[in-house]
Amino acid sequence: MFTRRSLLSAASAGLAAGPLAAESPEDDIRALLKNSEANWNRGDLAAFAADYEDAPTTTFVGREVTRGGTAAILARYRHSYPTAEARGTLTFSEIEVRPLCGGYALAIGRFALQRTAAGGGDAAGRFSLVLRRGAKGWKIIHDHSS
Repeated sequence: MFTRRSLLSAASAGLAAGPLAAESPEDDIRALLKNSEANWNRGDLAAFAADYEDAPTTTFVGREVTRGGTAAILARYRHSYPTAEARGTLTFSEIEVRPLCGGYALAIGRFALQRTAAGGGDAAGRFSLVLRRGAKGWKIIHDHSS
């Protein structure tokens, strides 16, 4: 039989353990971006593209709009960055993550590509990502980078 005190203790323990039991959306998305950065710098564009949701509605907006799943996103990156020199070294900074309702989140930040002159020179800009949490974790469903 539960007493009022034992119920309060159990509820308090559950509240204390809840947030500690799982990573926050912010932590999960920051980890995804850190991993994405590492995949790019390793030259693994397939792993980099795997952070996008494999759905026909996934979009990338830059100079042009790319629609489609990971194959379309991967083709875009392979076309735009065909060599290690063109890819350079990627860093993300100034990352802000805002959880939205229903398993969605918005992430904004800054990207920088450090490249040689032969690779196209340094490049930098801003990005905004809309992410959705699904069975495979957080995936990018919309990327606007400029």
